Amino acid sequence: MNYDFAGTESVITPALIYYYDTIKDNVQKAIAMAGGAKHLWPHVKTHKCAQVIRMQIEMGITRFKCATIAEAETAASYGASHVLVAYPLIGPDIERFLRLKQGFPMAEFWAIGDCRTQLERLNERARTFGTRCNVLIDVNTGMDRTGVKLSYLKDLYRYCSTLDNLAIRGFHCYDGQRTEKELEVRTACVKEYLEKMVQIREELLEQKYCCDTLVVGGSPSFPCYRKLGFNDAYYSPGTVLINDCGYSMKYPDLKFRPGAAILTRVVSNPAEGYFTLDLGYKGIAADPPGKRGKILGLEHAEEMFQSEEHWTWRMDEGYEEETPEPGDEFYVIPTHICPTSALYTSAVVVKNNRIIGEWMITARNRKIIY
Repeated sequence: MNYDFAGTESVITPALIYYYDTIKDNVQKAIAMAGGAKHLWPHVKTHKCAQVIRMQIEMGITRFKCATIAEAETAASYGASHVLVAYPLIGPDIERFLRLKQGFPMAEFWAIGDCRTQLERLNERARTFGTRCNVLIDVNTGMDRTGVKLSYLKDLYRYCSTLDNLAIRGFHCYDGQRTEKELEVRTACVKEYLEKMVQIREELLEQKYCCDTLVVGGSPSFPCYRKLGFNDAYYSPGTVLINDCGYSMKYPDLKFRPGAAILTRVVSNPAEGYFTLDLGYKGIAADPPGKRGKILGLEHAEEMFQSEEHWTWRMDEGYEEETPEPGDEFYVIPTHICPTSALYTSAVVVKNNRIIGEWMITARNRKIIY
């Protein structure tokens, strides 16, 4: 893929670049892999961008998953029919969620929960608002980040179903620990957990509990559910809709292309064979450990160190004469695009190698209105 575009001389660096056609193609691939747009409940945390949400709606996706109230507000503002806040509501976020629900009556809002205390508080506040909240019980699939373990799932589900102002509708099952490179290995791990979860669901259904909504998977695992024939759920990929070099290298079965890059410039040659980019860790995600991005077209350089605004590299031995000079432009594909997007107020949007506009990263702030 060619990441070059005309008009770079007017772009302040470092700059987040979104490639319109590639992002659209990634969304289309996700729809095909899911068996149709109706099976997708994608996460917005990767882009936090209203225009990307609008693009997906135009392609038939109407349900969106969020990590913050600001992301949920953005999704509702741009026409989402169902908005899931897939993060435990605590403190002021309980009331913010309820006010958001009140402010966008055309959208159906969903919360998650994994403990009695948290859900009892949501129930109490929902009562004062005179409303009833859709809730999915958050299931610990083995990641041990949030969620109730399978051994306690039925008891919590039964109890929470007695709370009058909560409509307990099903499970939220995020398996972020499914990072196996080989699709077959990943699928086998998903199958082992899935069989246990399905059995619990069937027992609840037999006992006449409502359990009609399942939101499962992430970018690496959502194809596994489809491969296993588990179609009675919504799949929620996130990262691959924009994609980055981390996922491209780690998951060869996911045929998504990086749809974002960082335009950066050389600012200094501090020593022979050295060059420094204006791309510190304030401009590209500082996780995961290891290389934070790939410089396109520069194969013979070694990363030395990175600070807030600078990223210093050294040319490999024998390639010193090819050292970039101040003003030279490069494109870097981030290893992790999700936190990288959140570092920018907007993205320069490129289509057919030309700038067509600027998209605000609408939900990068924790609060918009609600």
